[in-house]
Amino acid sequence: MSDVPELKQDAVTTVREFLTALELGAVNEALELLDPGIVWQNTFLPDLRGIDHVGGLLRGIERRHLRFRADMHHIAREFPERLTDEGDVVLTERTDHVRLGPVEISFVVCGTFELVDGRITVWNDHFAWEDVLRGAVAGVWNAVRR
Repeated sequence: MSDVPELKQDAVTTVREFLTALELGAVNEALELLDPGIVWQNTFLPDLRGIDHVGGLLRGIERRHLRFRADMHHIAREFPERLTDEGDVVLTERTDHVRLGPVEISFVVCGTFELVDGRITVWNDHFAWEDVLRGAVAGVWNAVRR
């Protein structure tokens, strides 16, 4: 547990607000929803641990003018009837869109968010690199055709 006060809202709302803040480029607001000991995991990439590392990467992405958007297909709290003493788990199925200039890369992501005291402690995104590559080729092709 962290020394940060508990957020008093539904876990699904917290995850939605987190992703929306990223879409808006509101990195500081997104970071407020994370636990200081956050672990961000992505398929076959090294884990990022701690709010400073995660925040540094997210701010770096913002400075490079990358834009992010997520189309949510499904979002659900695992075991909604369970007491939240041990935390919550929110599962997402979404299509992420990452834009750099005229090129937009779209790929399917399944995300698992673990929350304790209302803050995200683990952010684990699963995706297929082949899907990212297909999205990149399609994004370049669409940018050239415009």
